[in-house]
Amino acid sequence: MYTLNCKGKLLVIEKPLVMGIINATPDSFYNQHLHNKSNTILALAEKMISEGAAILDIGGQSTKPLSERITAEEEIQRVLPVIQLLHEKYPEIILSIDTYHSKVAVAAVNAGASIVNDISAGNIDEEMIATVAALQVPYICMHMKGTPENMQQNASYENVVQEVFGFFIKKIADCTAAGIKDIIVDPGFGFGKTIAHNFTLVKNLTVFEMLQKPILAGISRKAAIYKTLDITAREALNGTTVLNTIALLNGASIVRVHDVKEANEAIQLLDSYAKA
Repeated sequence: MYTLNCKGKLLVIEKPLVMGIINATPDSFYNQHLHNKSNTILALAEKMISEGAAILDIGGQSTKPLSERITAEEEIQRVLPVIQLLHEKYPEIILSIDTYHSKVAVAAVNAGASIVNDISAGNIDEEMIATVAALQVPYICMHMKGTPENMQQNASYENVVQEVFGFFIKKIADCTAAGIKDIIVDPGFGFGKTIAHNFTLVKNLTVFEMLQKPILAGISRKAAIYKTLDITAREALNGTTVLNTIALLNGASIVRVHDVKEANEAIQLLDSYAKA
């Protein structure tokens, strides 16, 4: 069991939790058409909450392979209205900001977010780790080799599990030294990994339990699924559920998904299976 202090709200992980993805971007690889449409955002958030999402993760920067960076200021313009809207409408839900800019993290937390989800683990913005420590919120620390612009050109490892594990040993030490109390580790499925690397990480996810931190699995509708099955991201819900189930069996504490209902059903069935 893990407990995360989200600006005074305790998020207790007694069984796996679902994080719902809300993209405030016009160019996400799986676009839910939310950009600047408050009614659509509210409808999706309400649906995710009713289906059992414990966290809503808001992102304004596409991080798909070869995506182009936008400035922190432009990202703030995208995410702040969404965070303010959701925080006002659903004050009890935990909101996460998906960003690698420390300026965005500060603005988002001040607007109502209470978790920072950084795909770069502080490697893009060197101020991020100190900023999160000062904000006193949980930090999702993700492994990515390279940057979104070049990560798929850098997808080379002698042993992907050992290298990602070693990365987290160092990052957890850095985060702890800076004063971050609640750290979540994310192996970074799809970020600087081949399809084979992604399956190896899912298969060996139990290794990361040795870090004694919650493990986040974010593999929803990603290329490892739809390219393996020769389908599109829109057709990848069943494949997502299969890999989420494997990740949950192998120790995932949080699954980050586009489809909350199906993820929660997997958690419920696995809970009954474990009790049988």
